[in-house]
Amino acid sequence: MSNVYKSITELVGRTPLLELSGFEKHHDLKATVIGKLEYFNPNQSVKDRIALSMIEEAEKSGKLKPGDTVVETTSGNTGIGLAAIAAAKGYPFRVYIQDQVSKERFQVIQAFGGKTIKLGDEPVIAKVLEETGGDFVAAIKALKEQVLDKEENVVFLDQCSNPANPAVHKRTTGPEIWEDTDGEVDILVACVGTGGTISGTGAYLKEKNPNVKVVGVQPGPNSLPDKDKNQPEEEITGVHPFEGVAENLIPSTLDRKIYDEYIEVEALEAFEAAREVAANDGILIGTSSGAALYAAKKLAQRPENAGKKIVAIFPDTGLRYLSTNLFATEN
Repeated sequence: MSNVYKSITELVGRTPLLELSGFEKHHDLKATVIGKLEYFNPNQSVKDRIALSMIEEAEKSGKLKPGDTVVETTSGNTGIGLAAIAAAKGYPFRVYIQDQVSKERFQVIQAFGGKTIKLGDEPVIAKVLEETGGDFVAAIKALKEQVLDKEENVVFLDQCSNPANPAVHKRTTGPEIWEDTDGEVDILVACVGTGGTISGTGAYLKEKNPNVKVVGVQPGPNSLPDKDKNQPEEEITGVHPFEGVAENLIPSTLDRKIYDEYIEVEALEAFEAAREVAANDGILIGTSSGAALYAAKKLAQRPENAGKKIVAIFPDTGLRYLSTNLFATEN
């Protein structure tokens, strides 16, 4: 039987689990810490899963037809995944992307033929963000109503409300973790952006074993804009607060009932964890992965978790952050 694949769409998922033995030893941890390496997806992030799922669901429903332009708003990885899948399927792609993300994200999307527009360069978005003090949800709603709905042959996938987002994680990510650990997983750790990963994966694992603990990760206060909306010195790309914020800022793709606990992680703590696992286990992960790893370490240090298996989802590769301070060192 031939092992030659016909499309990158066939390469999404089935990412490996890796016990972080060096990291465990470095911190003298009594629990097992396992990373799910989502950078083994064809475009190096967990967002390949939802990119494929959202496009294929739109095709099945008849919403997306040949010649239509796929559109999304993103902090980067969803845009990259969609740009690649759209290219493989022959759809034009346009993305509205956060201004401050690493330049690698813009370059990769453009390499796939996608059109990138910074949020600050879209007048409708810029105006709403200024008027509302940074209400991203309101800005995207305005973009849809005032711009996208008036265009023909444009399909806005809207990852923050698209049910295909959490659904693909319940269908793939959760079962992969369960099968690869032989059902021996005690704690799941995942950062929250849209909430799809933690919602779908957590739902599957809890259906298999209600005692599995699900822990969400959000940025600490020093890694968020201050009361005057000034950007922090460092931030965790793609990770957003979901506790202690207004309800209208929480994506509908996040199931608020699925997580048992949440942990706040500062950007510098995430950076530290990413650097440590690179030095001790030889893997290069991004800032959100570093945040998940730092939270997993805190959980592993609790006496009640000794001997337990903690699986942390690592959303992407550290190669997307080489132009940032994540791995910057002094010579």
